[in-house]
Amino acid sequence: MSYKGKIEIMSPAGSYESLMAAIQGGAGSIYFGAGKLNMRSRSSANFSLDDISNIADICRQNGVKSYLTLNTIVYDNELEEIKSIIETAKQSGISAIIASDISVIQYARQIGVEIHISTQCNITNIEAVKFYSQFADVMVLARELSIKQVKEITTQIKEQDIRGPKGELVQIEVFVHGALCMAVSGKCYLSLHNHNLSANRGACLQDCRRAYRVYDKDSEVELEIDNEYIMSPKDLKTVQILDKILDAGVTVLKIEGRGRSPEYVKTVTQCYNRAVEAYFNDNFNEELVEDLNKKLSSVYNRGFWEGYYMGAKLGEWTERHGSSATHKKVYVGKVINFYNKIMVAQIKVDTYDVSVNEDLIVIGPTTGVYELHVEKMLNSDDIEADKINKGETFTISTSEILRRNDDVYKIVLNQ
Repeated sequence: MSYKGKIEIMSPAGSYESLMAAIQGGAGSIYFGAGKLNMRSRSSANFSLDDISNIADICRQNGVKSYLTLNTIVYDNELEEIKSIIETAKQSGISAIIASDISVIQYARQIGVEIHISTQCNITNIEAVKFYSQFADVMVLARELSIKQVKEITTQIKEQDIRGPKGELVQIEVFVHGALCMAVSGKCYLSLHNHNLSANRGACLQDCRRAYRVYDKDSEVELEIDNEYIMSPKDLKTVQILDKILDAGVTVLKIEGRGRSPEYVKTVTQCYNRAVEAYFNDNFNEELVEDLNKKLSSVYNRGFWEGYYMGAKLGEWTERHGSSATHKKVYVGKVINFYNKIMVAQIKVDTYDVSVNEDLIVIGPTTGVYELHVEKMLNSDDIEADKINKGETFTISTSEILRRNDDVYKIVLNQ
């Protein structure tokens, strides 16, 4: 039994590589930022306004919805720019805009662009849902809610027959995986206070992710705390409780990670895709969860916890800087040729070496993420080789089309 049309997995796209990875992973929708008025505007995980139409086209061709994030706070001198971006989104056929500022919400509704309410609006009760239903068909709930509270809201939507502009019952979205912020629904002023770069304007420098020591100012005694990362929460992971989230009436599952790698996007999307399919086929069990947990641990994470969904009173904090992933990718080289008729790639090794029985991934803006286990490869003399050294080339058979200049990495243990 397919869940398509019932549950939507919403994946992040911070690049064309991640966009294709989300599609390959089975996403029902992707969300992305373009220009300077979104929450990743100062990072590399951001598109230009010229990309909007192309992204919309790619999504349509693959049967995936496209959501443009315009979710920062907006100043008076930006109102005309906001209107221009929304008009571009409409002309491009973007499925919806994710917003929190009333200037964005009102203008989008005025010209007939679908609106989804951002986490910045911090929706925590049914009255807020009723208010925003005049503007939006889909709204994400605050990440500090428990599953019980989520269930109460979805039940009230049905009982009170709360409908959005399209005339359908309001759909509820929740975050299911990825980074969490120490602040309420991401409304943090630490970066603004310390660097005059506001998190609410897409410019966060993530002071919370740094290590800190705590001292008693009077006695100059260092206070004992659990770890140095006292403001950096572990990543959210809900795959083990996804059945409870779906039982609560949620229909849109949002994966965080516009700043993370394409292989992260593909792996996480695939895992939640499998979990939802298992739920609808009555195959959601401990064995499945164990396998999915293993795969999710292999890509970037700061450690995991379930967030506040199961009634936790305190957050759980990361214990190290950077990723706790069990595996990492190291750059090997590039695809320099691909022979479509025989499905063979020629790869130039620029760094390290490649050996039989290693796992490779190939990443490109059209290719997305292609995973490959090296069973057999031929050196430049067309002789089977167990190892290819730096500076050499080799050919290898593939099951999918690769492109020239695609980057090639090998997967190694993260020690």
